[in-house]
Amino acid sequence: MEHKPQILLVEDDASLACWIKEFLLQKGFAVHHISRGDLVLPFLQRQTVDAVLLDLMLPGMHGLEVCRQLKRHYSMPVLMLTAQNEEVDEIVGFEVGAQDYLSKPIRPRILLARLQAALRQATHATTTTPTQYAYGQFSINSATRQVILAGADITLTSSEFALLWHLAEHAGQVCSRDSMFLALKGREHDGLDRRLDVMISVLRRKLQDDARDPKRIKTVWGRGYLLAPEQWG
Repeated sequence: MEHKPQILLVEDDASLACWIKEFLLQKGFAVHHISRGDLVLPFLQRQTVDAVLLDLMLPGMHGLEVCRQLKRHYSMPVLMLTAQNEEVDEIVGFEVGAQDYLSKPIRPRILLARLQAALRQATHATTTTPTQYAYGQFSINSATRQVILAGADITLTSSEFALLWHLAEHAGQVCSRDSMFLALKGREHDGLDRRLDVMISVLRRKLQDDARDPKRIKTVWGRGYLLAPEQWG
């Protein structure tokens, strides 16, 4: 079966979003629509997409901030849609990682050409993205959502898996609370929420890490947590 490019459309204008979605569906794309900026990162934890069409003026989170946060964690192209023609917005958009800029009213042929060009460029530029990390007797696979330790399947919740994947992806590096909270919740840590610590404790228990003297998922005081790649047998 032919792969349909997966497009995330982030647009709060319902009529415009409906028009763009119908147009792209007719052109062979699969389209997912979100109307708020603060819902983008949580959505991408559940669904992989090939490109993002991102409005600038959004409820929940401004499009520029959404783009900035997207580029911290993902490599897909982002095309920004805006009714604002001010040069400063375009400059900032490119600075935070936008691939291209489309001014409203959106012209169908221009939209299609720019989107196809961005997808081609991403395909040529992208190296193979790992779907699995393995350290000793531990492995985690994002495609199968499977975690194996010493030959045994480890059952994790979606949030636990997302947190462990983030740690494994940055093995040997300190992951800050902000980066982990952003990966899980789509927003930075407020300094009060202790759910991260609870989840780390649960992961340590499930991964047979000594809670009193953890070696596999280490606490780096004042900075965050680190998955030690050499501690998995």
